[in-house]
Amino acid sequence: MLQPVFTLKLRHKISPRMVAVGRYDGTHPCLAAATQAGKVFIHNPHSRSQHLGAPRVLQSPLESDVSLLNINQTVSCLTAGVLNPELGYDALLVGTQTNLLAYDVYNNSDLFYREVADGASAIVLGTLGDITSPLAIIGGNCALQGFNHEGNDLFWTVTGDNVHSLALCDFDGDGKKELLVGSEDFDIRVFKEDEIVAEMSETEIITSLCPMYGSRFGYALSNGTVGVYDKTARYWRIKSKNQAMSIHAFDLNSDGVCELITGWSNGKVDARSDRTGEVIFKDNFSSAIAGVVEGDYRMEGCQQLICCSVDGEIRGYLPGTAEMRGNLMDISVEQDLIRELSQKKQNLLLELRNYEENAKAELSSPLNEADGHRGVIPANTKLHTALSVSLGSEAQAAHAELCISTSNDTIIRAVLIFAEGVFAGESHVVHPSVHHLSSSVRIPITPPKDIPVDLHLKTFVGYRSSTQFHVFELTRQLPRFSMYALTSPDPASEPLSYVNFIIAERAQRVVMWLNQNFLLPEDTNIQNAPFQVCFTSLRNGGQLYIKIKLSGEVDEYHSVHQKLSADMADNSNLIRSLLVQAEDARLMRDMKTMKNRYMELYDLNKDLLNGYKIRCNNHTELLGSLKAVNQAIQRAGHLRVGKPKNQVITACRDAIRSNNINMLFRIMRVGTASS
Repeated sequence: MLQPVFTLKLRHKISPRMVAVGRYDGTHPCLAAATQAGKVFIHNPHSRSQHLGAPRVLQSPLESDVSLLNINQTVSCLTAGVLNPELGYDALLVGTQTNLLAYDVYNNSDLFYREVADGASAIVLGTLGDITSPLAIIGGNCALQGFNHEGNDLFWTVTGDNVHSLALCDFDGDGKKELLVGSEDFDIRVFKEDEIVAEMSETEIITSLCPMYGSRFGYALSNGTVGVYDKTARYWRIKSKNQAMSIHAFDLNSDGVCELITGWSNGKVDARSDRTGEVIFKDNFSSAIAGVVEGDYRMEGCQQLICCSVDGEIRGYLPGTAEMRGNLMDISVEQDLIRELSQKKQNLLLELRNYEENAKAELSSPLNEADGHRGVIPANTKLHTALSVSLGSEAQAAHAELCISTSNDTIIRAVLIFAEGVFAGESHVVHPSVHHLSSSVRIPITPPKDIPVDLHLKTFVGYRSSTQFHVFELTRQLPRFSMYALTSPDPASEPLSYVNFIIAERAQRVVMWLNQNFLLPEDTNIQNAPFQVCFTSLRNGGQLYIKIKLSGEVDEYHSVHQKLSADMADNSNLIRSLLVQAEDARLMRDMKTMKNRYMELYDLNKDLLNGYKIRCNNHTELLGSLKAVNQAIQRAGHLRVGKPKNQVITACRDAIRSNNINMLFRIMRVGTASS
């Protein structure tokens, strides 16, 4: 069982998410935190009342080892770290809605004081990309700024919405730090300096981000969700009814891998495995957690996990020893687990008894509706689901609609839907009144963003007189663009702006993509290219046109070449005939006919010359397209080495010779024509 190695009770309130530990004299770790009335307190238990007398710093009247720093504005973010490596000690950085202060605590002086028009709601300190000097990076109103130790603005870019959290992490494994940005539009964006290299959509505002190791990082949302990402893949997430106030990465069980430490609004602190999210340690405070940091606070040469509550209680924890590994939690926690398992056992026994009673009732009498109260329904009962687009009415806005129905005369008593980012609390219950029970239920769904959503359904099915119900569980995916309705094209409302691009896919694949990502009516029949489809956004009524046409240039050039060759052959035969006729007319001294034949021959010769020019141009374009095909084959060969390289090139040549384009694509992709 892991116990705190020290506990402090400071008589100062601590603002949530505004706690930092720094060595402000280069040696002694001190705790800094934002408190009430625009002040920051600095707790230094190692040397008391040093270097006082500057205008900003006052001695706390409550504790002798606490100094108060006057900011005179509401503090919105706070951190500490090395801003100027030449100084050899940490600086304290304090952000407000209008300014950023870099403060030298040891010398009681400002390193710099800058006005920031976009405010500073989040801050992180460290090196970013190829920028060599450490930067204090702040996020505010859709903007990111990075300042060096002189206060110079070396980094600036914009992001999609107001910034709530920042972290530095080697996201792509190149040895350089990327900037993770969590914002109000529910997105986590990854910046490689000023370029966005990745973007992950979440279900709520991202309140906290913390690097763990490598490309792995933790995150917390305003709805009580915490989890871990590795690059763009989410490893796990859990959701609590309480709010995650602070997260931090710390190796608490000494296994060489950092756990995700979370401080909650109900005063609980827990440590979860980065791989599974399993709780390996937890403790409770009497008030909400304000921040979780780490530092060698007792100067013993070992980092401690430091947890602070909003009431000023501070506890420090040493990592567990190898002997304690797997046994960090209190015995009472194990008793809670036994109690939870006993409750699950009772629930399973109750469910088993219900099944036994239903089986007895089914054996004792034939099935009819009078038996419905026992929960007996026909064995062949099936649940059908369908998704469609509803254009709405005067009383209801346009929406996507989920229809759930049974295959017989049973009724649906209730439906529970669990969906990420669609409903408040991520769940929705439909419970029709007794007078409106039927075998089908229609549920409006309005996803706020264009992302695919898994709908996890639990449907209670029985009869009107039933007191027990069968629960059908199934999952249905809501397509990414479910809030777009298929409409008839109207040239008058066609958008003026457009984007042209080429995709290396067959038209049938594009049609398949449309069916997978839009809610198309069942009777929709999209023919092969060229075609166009028109969609109307259910959110704002905007129009979306998608026009598809084939880009088979090589085939088109071949076709033109063959047609020109055929025309040239026909003209050659005609020329031969005209020459014979003209010579016959000359021998017969029919000068008029001879002249007409030579005029026709002259016109035909001009046509031949024009056709030849067209054929030359077509041949040049054909060569360019064939060159591109050959370069693609060459690149496909470069992906292999040795014998497989030669096999790929030979197979591609054979596919072109047989005019099998699908086989050519397959060979380039997988290296062989066989399945």
